[in-house]
Amino acid sequence: MAKLFHETRSIALITSAGNTALLTILLLILRYLFVPIDIWIIISIDVLIFLSGFFFFKYAVDEFIYKKIKLIYKTINSFRTVKANDASSSVNNESLDSVNQAVIDWGARHKIEIDELKKLAAYRREFLGNISHELKSPIFNIQGYVLTLLDGGLEDVTINRNYLMRTEQSVNRMIAIVKDLEDISKLESGELKLNLQRVDMIELTREVIDFLEMKARKVNVYLSIENKTDGQVIALADKERIRQVLINLIENAIKYADKEDNRVAVKFFDMDENYLIEIKDNGSGIAEENLSRIFERFFRADKGRSRDKGGTGLGLAIVKHIIEAHDKTITVRSKVQQGTTFSFTLAKK
Repeated sequence: MAKLFHETRSIALITSAGNTALLTILLLILRYLFVPIDIWIIISIDVLIFLSGFFFFKYAVDEFIYKKIKLIYKTINSFRTVKANDASSSVNNESLDSVNQAVIDWGARHKIEIDELKKLAAYRREFLGNISHELKSPIFNIQGYVLTLLDGGLEDVTINRNYLMRTEQSVNRMIAIVKDLEDISKLESGELKLNLQRVDMIELTREVIDFLEMKARKVNVYLSIENKTDGQVIALADKERIRQVLINLIENAIKYADKEDNRVAVKFFDMDENYLIEIKDNGSGIAEENLSRIFERFFRADKGRSRDKGGTGLGLAIVKHIIEAHDKTITVRSKVQQGTTFSFTLAKK
């Protein structure tokens, strides 16, 4: 028989037994003090009271408690995506303690879901505010340049070409933001498929360093490669996407170089089935309270300086999605004025 049935029967037995015992004591007191009552009459009354009390209390418990619990449990099970016919059998096989625990678990789970929804809503509001802010600057710039040209600047040779070039820069910035957003959307949805192949990571890193060498020299940054493995570093990866990762991470390190002796080192370590790649710099670093948000879209640890340095604010978000698309993870550790290290893994060939 079901656990809940046993528990409701136990409640009825205990209640009726207690009432019967109390009545028996009262009858015995009356028998010996006031009215002589035959013992068999007392026993008959006790049996009658016990049986009527048992069935009455069992009916009351079943009607007003058990059915309500069953209804609540069915509702909970329906939210737990349990089939309707299984919900009925589930409650019949549960004790009151189990039902109580199920209610507690259900409440805790939904509290977590509500908290997550609140976080997502806050993130959505912040994201919309950020993207509008990022697009507002180039749009207003374009509007200003075009209006100036229309008001007569087009015929002024001292400014017309200059303003057209500035307009082009603002348009290119908007295109870059839209392209990065499109890349993130494709990565998140799985629409963008990776072209996995054998990639010589040392050779690829040299190509990226050669590409960024001129930019690094302008701000006195020395780029280097440190191979801590015993030989070649041949990983299984999408070459162009990992190139994008390396460019974003190394370019970020170059942007925030603020010392006389600025160094950015790309290090490779053998981790059995994977290679660990680190991009380490000795730049300004990132405050600890910002580390958990560094991969969010448009998040900038130093909002004022970041926009002056250029970029869309989406680079690190794209990096994270690319690494996760390879079924790997990326981490960051940093200390203010000591530098930052980004680390990610790639599978061996």
